[in-house]
Amino acid sequence: MADPKNYRPKTSEIPTDPGVYRFRDDHGRVIYVGKAKNLRNRLSSYFQDPAKLHPRTHQMVFSASSVQWTVVGTEVEALTLEYAWIKEFNPRFNVMYKDDKSYPYLAISMGEDIPRMHIIRGARKKGTRYFGPYSQVWAIRDTVDQLQRVFPIRTCSAGVLRRAQRQGRPCLLGYIERCCAPCVERVSLAEHRQLAEQLCEFMSGRVGPYLRDKQREMKAAARELDFERAARLRDDIAALEKVLERNAVVLDDGTDADVFALVSDELESAVQVFHVRGGRIRGVRAWVVERPGDSTDADLMERLLQQVYAEVAEHDHTVRRKNKAVSVDDVEHTPTSAIPTEVLVSVLPADLDVVTQWLSQRRGAKVNIRVPQRGQKRALMETVATNAEHALKLHKSRRVGDLTQRSAALTELAEYLDLDDAPLRIECFDISHTQGTHQVASMVVFEDGAPRKSDYRHFTIRGGTPQAPLDDTAAMAEVLDRRFSRLLAEEARIAGMDEDGVAYASGPIDESTGRPRRFSYRPDLVVVDGGLPQVNAAVKVLDSIGVDIPVIGLAKRLEEVWLPEDEFPVIFPRTSPGLYLLQHLRDESHRFAISHHRKKRGKAMTRSVLDAIPGLGPARQQALLKHFGSVKKLKAASKDELTAVPGVGSALADTIWTHLHPTSAE
Repeated sequence: MADPKNYRPKTSEIPTDPGVYRFRDDHGRVIYVGKAKNLRNRLSSYFQDPAKLHPRTHQMVFSASSVQWTVVGTEVEALTLEYAWIKEFNPRFNVMYKDDKSYPYLAISMGEDIPRMHIIRGARKKGTRYFGPYSQVWAIRDTVDQLQRVFPIRTCSAGVLRRAQRQGRPCLLGYIERCCAPCVERVSLAEHRQLAEQLCEFMSGRVGPYLRDKQREMKAAARELDFERAARLRDDIAALEKVLERNAVVLDDGTDADVFALVSDELESAVQVFHVRGGRIRGVRAWVVERPGDSTDADLMERLLQQVYAEVAEHDHTVRRKNKAVSVDDVEHTPTSAIPTEVLVSVLPADLDVVTQWLSQRRGAKVNIRVPQRGQKRALMETVATNAEHALKLHKSRRVGDLTQRSAALTELAEYLDLDDAPLRIECFDISHTQGTHQVASMVVFEDGAPRKSDYRHFTIRGGTPQAPLDDTAAMAEVLDRRFSRLLAEEARIAGMDEDGVAYASGPIDESTGRPRRFSYRPDLVVVDGGLPQVNAAVKVLDSIGVDIPVIGLAKRLEEVWLPEDEFPVIFPRTSPGLYLLQHLRDESHRFAISHHRKKRGKAMTRSVLDAIPGLGPARQQALLKHFGSVKKLKAASKDELTAVPGVGSALADTIWTHLHPTSAE
């Protein structure tokens, strides 16, 4: 591993101009590419005290053996050159967004004498118009099936076309009237091309006038008593409307926009983009990438826009270079071949002005990048963000559901944490509160690397007061003491009272079911949310009650794993199955604690309305809520209905009604 001091350039040698820099390893391979407004300031930051560097940056500068830079005229030029080098060298320390699959497109080969409609993936060809991408191939096949009723253009391959021309007989689609059979001259080549052009216009979003023309033709045919033609037109309209249902209008103003939502955790980021053309969703794409620890969401969004629209520019340039005479109309304005007028993002890119200028130059007109604040666009952004969240959860759940990954994760935990055996049962504890109020804790259980939700438990923190609540460390100590004291009691067959004040029988086995009681399983590993102080406090509690179970802590910011009394944390590889398992465990514990905290806080807020009524104690509050079901129904009750509750007389009913209806009382 190289020492950065050996290749650090003199500060005076580094220019202060905008530019792009490259770090290379011992073999001359480029391992990182970056851009900067001021090269001197940016490069100097890599050669500061190594202890202050982020672990990923630390690894990068110690893996490199040299650094080079190129000065450019503007920040926009730096952005362009940076992406070109990232694409060329594929540096391992740069973030690259990659599709999880190759998306299918609907292609219409307008460059052929007899245009063909077909489904395609991969490389593009000149003279062909593309519509999509579609997320599922079955969706595009269904779309083609519906479109062929109205636009019966050729879908056969070149070989089938030549055979039909040679034999003078159409294929099966020609016989069942799903193709107008230009191969045997049922229609002229000009009429067939006109059909293909109408299909391109329809798929480009110009659907209103076409549907209105069809409806007028249908009504005219009905007036002329040509009911067979009217019925065919009616079915054609229904088929087109079915296609349009899959591309529902999301923006009434017919806007062309790309909507990007980014959702991140400490290890990974999920990106979802909806491509909206003419107000309709024309395509959806998604990425899940490893998140560099020193990158913000703004940095990731900038990288995403840079890569997506650089690919757009490359595609358009390739089409025009292959066919210098090609017109603009030959390149369909789809999500991968055009830059829209508006780019909606969940978080603004780091260098907003530079990215906006760069996109505007490529489009040849102004591009607006913004975060939507209200209306349909805000609602659409929330939908895209929800899809990104689901994509990230699905990605993580698939990793957890993979038996091979789970086995590797447990084996890795045993190795890194120096355990005798793989931890088959892991319990994770987390504390949740609002500025010290309504403190609760959660216990989440994973067995064989997967959640065991039947063993999840909630705890209400009993120590402290509203004026002086327990801190998180003391609250964690209380929860661990209660959980493992109960474990020892059940193992020793000692009867007692649970945390809800309910008596339980002695022994770890429930005699009525023959199954172990809910706290009778002894975990192989205990995980607490926090760093070294929380771990040491947890170990102190377990030692005091005589429980010998390994304890670790997972610090959220840098995903560091802490062992008791160790001065330095255990650093797992960022892509390790063991770290993914610990993170999933910690996130699940946090989610479970938050959900219970919100429920408890909501009940407290409900009760607070009744607490302000003089003469109404807890017992009568509970009786009122039990009788009416909610404060809302209680407010709607009359005084006579209030007196029907046991313990509520006419005087108290008057007080309650007056307090709940201050305006009416005045």
